[in-house]
Amino acid sequence: MHSFLKAFWTVIDGVMALVLLSMIALVFTNVVLRYGFSSGIREAIELSRLSLVWLVMIGAAVVLRRNEHLAVHEILNLFPKPAIRFLQRLAYVVVLIAILMLFWGAWKQTAANWQNISPLTGLPKGLFYLAGVVSSVLMIVIAVVRIIEPTARMDGGHDDDRFVPEHAR
Repeated sequence: MHSFLKAFWTVIDGVMALVLLSMIALVFTNVVLRYGFSSGIREAIELSRLSLVWLVMIGAAVVLRRNEHLAVHEILNLFPKPAIRFLQRLAYVVVLIAILMLFWGAWKQTAANWQNISPLTGLPKGLFYLAGVVSSVLMIVIAVVRIIEPTARMDGGHDDDRFVPEHAR
């Protein structure tokens, strides 16, 4: 299981890097064509916007997996280990509720906009919202695992989070 999870997240990171590089190349090429040659790639704006939405949404799942979201860890130093674990679990319950709302809204919007085809790219407008569905499914799995074990990582190991006090480990 450890090797599968490690490979899965490595592929996700690689795909995100490729999407970012292609988005940069597409926007740069479009700017050069527009200002240098008075032409451009009509689909470039919509494709770069779609790429950005997917990067942000999948990136949110990656950051949640790495436990790198913005947090104030100094307050945890004031509590004993059982209280820290309880508060971490409570925080992930709140995160799970928010992710479930994201999933529900993104699912409804994907279904509502799937038949709406973009005239520029010929792609369904629902692809924008599908990023939220995919990301929320990943984040739901992460949140459920972290509710069960707050220090669990999704690559098979355990966090060596430097912000968690020594007495809480």
